Amino acid sequence: MNILMVLTSHDRLGNTGQKTGFWLEEFAAPYYVFKDAGASVTLASPEGGQPPLDPKSEEPDAQTAATRRFHSDDQARQALAHTRVLADMREADFDAVFYPGGHGPLWDLAEDGHSIALLEAFGRAAKPMGLVCHGPAALRHVRTEDGASLLRGRSVTGFSNTEEAAVKLGAVVPFSIEDEFRGLGGIYEKGPDWDSYVVIDGRLVTGQNPASSDAAARALVRLLRDDMP
Repeated sequence: MNILMVLTSHDRLGNTGQKTGFWLEEFAAPYYVFKDAGASVTLASPEGGQPPLDPKSEEPDAQTAATRRFHSDDQARQALAHTRVLADMREADFDAVFYPGGHGPLWDLAEDGHSIALLEAFGRAAKPMGLVCHGPAALRHVRTEDGASLLRGRSVTGFSNTEEAAVKLGAVVPFSIEDEFRGLGGIYEKGPDWDSYVVIDGRLVTGQNPASSDAAARALVRLLRDDMP
């Protein structure tokens, strides 16, 4: 199994003067699910190199077994410090792709032409795609071969309006995932705020929030194993 993980390179939280980036739990939990399943994992980001980490995801109450494992894993920290440039990634080289969240993807991956083209290629190849929390923002402009939104008629989830309101960023983010997905014809679903909630629609796996990252990654691995002879 060759899995590509795509992280944000965006570090500014709108005009607030605060920092953002990727959410550590949403990277660490899937990373170890994939590694423990025997997968080869490649990390990429629009700018390459060290992606920005949302400082709030380093706070004590955001730590999990996966984040603690990451902090003691020199190999993983080195891999994260040297992500490859997203424009150099090709769908043909991977069996699946996974997008962690953090608020950063709302600004860069949602609009990045290389990311959009990559996801469209994975869609055409019917390869599994996993995205969690704000990672699903990368699907905003992704289209099918007939030009329709990839989300049209698909069951999906992502960070909810009530969760965005709870972190007081509803007026800061460039768009609401929940509202945008509904507007694109997606069948948006959600569970209770902050609980793990994963939606699987064919080869598309989406997770609602940080608590969903482990389960979303495991769902992606199951899809890959179903493909094996």
